[in-house]
Amino acid sequence: MSATTGNKQTKVAFVRKFLEEIILSSNGPQRAKLPSSRQLAMELGVSRNTVLAAYQELIAEGFAEPKSKSGVFVNSEILSQLSKGRKILQPTTPKSERFEFKVAIDTSKTNLPEIHKPYYDWHKLKYPFICGQVNANLFPSNTWLRYLSMALEPIHRNFSLSDDPEHDDPLLVTAICRRILPSRGIKADPSMILITMGTQEGLFLIADALFDESSTIAMENPGYPDARHIFIRSNAKVVGATVDDFGLVPESIPDGVDAIYTTPSHQFPTNATLSISRRRRLLDMANENGMVVIEDDYDSELRYIGRPTPALLSLAGAEPVLYLGSFSKFLAPGLRLGFLVGPPSLIRILRQRQRYVLRHPPGHLQRALALMIEQEAYARHLRRYRASLKRSWQVTTDSVRDHLPAVKIYSTAGGTSFWVELDPSVDAVELTRNALEEGIVIEPGNVYFLEENPPKNFIRIGFGAIEPRNIEAGIQLLGDIIRRFE
Repeated sequence: MSATTGNKQTKVAFVRKFLEEIILSSNGPQRAKLPSSRQLAMELGVSRNTVLAAYQELIAEGFAEPKSKSGVFVNSEILSQLSKGRKILQPTTPKSERFEFKVAIDTSKTNLPEIHKPYYDWHKLKYPFICGQVNANLFPSNTWLRYLSMALEPIHRNFSLSDDPEHDDPLLVTAICRRILPSRGIKADPSMILITMGTQEGLFLIADALFDESSTIAMENPGYPDARHIFIRSNAKVVGATVDDFGLVPESIPDGVDAIYTTPSHQFPTNATLSISRRRRLLDMANENGMVVIEDDYDSELRYIGRPTPALLSLAGAEPVLYLGSFSKFLAPGLRLGFLVGPPSLIRILRQRQRYVLRHPPGHLQRALALMIEQEAYARHLRRYRASLKRSWQVTTDSVRDHLPAVKIYSTAGGTSFWVELDPSVDAVELTRNALEEGIVIEPGNVYFLEENPPKNFIRIGFGAIEPRNIEAGIQLLGDIIRRFE
């Protein structure tokens, strides 16, 4: 045998394989001693250092053991295993194929409808009317990289690299209190803030701490499917509340509920904005009935007509409100950064629970975002982003009205998507499949309803990720596909 060619790593692997074969053939004490490094180097035609490197690997992994002044031997435990006929150093079937793991599965919690997106290279398609994603060309890459780098400078490095599950980055918390929340009319101090890995983690922490099998949670119908999953997994009962052109109908909230989850700024998925009179009525009901209000301030900053409506938490009598905010929609959903506003006593409890799920959001991202906010770069990006989306919103508004054979197109003054009701003869799931074959990404609307047999003729059209120049042609083609169902 010879291994005179090849790099050092290849030679070490060759020698190791030779030694493994010797180990596997060992069947008694007389066969336990391995060849000397000098002898093996001469036999295999490699350097002695290569043999020593192979021995070091086997010793470190417990297959061989050195004995002073005697040489290297097969590990006695390995010999014992071999004597019992057990396989050593042989490939085995992965456990997932030969071992049955017992997992407790409650099908009532796993068979609920979910949002499914074509995440495979959707950005390469010409007409990605995908929801919840951004146009990567609009992301401030150079700005973000600059603040990521700045967050590692000596003055910031400790906050970026430390592991501290008991505190969030004080600079980010202060920035939220001073620069983010005031635009929503909210006054808060740092003790009321918890940084989260996006809105969804905030929802999970609230549900985990406040709800159990005795709880009943109302949510908008249609509404956010992931919120429903989270509430159901906390063993709570979930009931629906009606949504119309003006958002949640407070009077439709069933009696005896413990909490209501709502998206008042832009109702998810219809994009309706909850009127100020309904906001007041909702808060009055919450105070009268001891009901917690979970305010998901979804897309609140992305309004193109008029000024953003005030947050529920900014209104008088908002003590029952827990507020969820997110940076994901303004920067990128993949960054997974958000925050929760609530009473300090609850924030302390939620922070403790967060600690044993993910400890804390990455300090590096927290500090970079804090610097971006404090130095006004975040506000500048938001203004540019909103201006760009407004152009896409206007083109989409005109296009869906001109080209879609729809029963109803729900009007919107902001957000990043449209909710469209089609003729009852149209199956939105099948339509989505047909559209995808022609390079169009849309979402069927059935997953957003709470009913067991939901309407099948609703679709959701996003405009945040598609190039504006492709919007009208894409909507026109979509209209042609819809007409094939008629």
